[in-house]
Amino acid sequence: MTEAGLPALYALFVWWFTTGAILYLDGLPRHTYRWSMLGATVLALAALIGLDRSADSATAAGAYCAFTCAIVVWGWVEISFLMGFVTGPRTTAAPPGCSEWQRFLFATQAIAYHELAILLAALVIAVLSSGAPNAVGVWTFLILWVMRLSAKLNLFLGVRNLGEEFLPERLRYLRSFFVKRPMNLLFPVSVTAATIAAAILWTEATVTTATAFDRTGLALAASLLSLAILEHWFMVLPLPTAGLWSWGLRSRGTSR
Repeated sequence: MTEAGLPALYALFVWWFTTGAILYLDGLPRHTYRWSMLGATVLALAALIGLDRSADSATAAGAYCAFTCAIVVWGWVEISFLMGFVTGPRTTAAPPGCSEWQRFLFATQAIAYHELAILLAALVIAVLSSGAPNAVGVWTFLILWVMRLSAKLNLFLGVRNLGEEFLPERLRYLRSFFVKRPMNLLFPVSVTAATIAAAILWTEATVTTATAFDRTGLALAASLLSLAILEHWFMVLPLPTAGLWSWGLRSRGTSR
């Protein structure tokens, strides 16, 4: 159980810390963005090297390395989006009274380059791990991608908490693509499917005959998926979730 518990704690810390760090950097004055982006790019390149080196390492340490490196690459994608470097061709709000189909097209235009960046990053990670025994980095990135896409669709269809407090001022126009309602029909499907997948991963992670690498890799993936499910519940439950990252949001008040 300890072999599954330690990866879970590590994934929890990485999830909490990286989210807060990105929010903090995004809340700093705009003239700092180029330096933040430069630092994120250097870290992302180092992470890609780490993914390449750890791909042949079917050990617990290799699993941790691949997981961390995939998170760093994902962080680059998030920073490039939140700081406005890689978004989409549309940078204005949806016009009032537009149809749902038009709103979907406008929303897609607003994040098109961002989605393309995710796809390219996923392809690079897949190539680096192709044919190698350690695919933890690939699975980590895919979990983040699929669950983030699910979150975006749920925001579009309507949830209770839209997370406006996490949106920087320059991206406030994205709020026009969201709908505020208690829940939508996609939400229970998304959560149920993800919960079943997480249960399978947790079950496999606790099999006594599994190797240390398998247990660690599966536990890291299961933990990340479980946290993504928790984030989905944050969208519909009346909870002050911003308090989890109050230290990261503090920079926004300073920059103003």
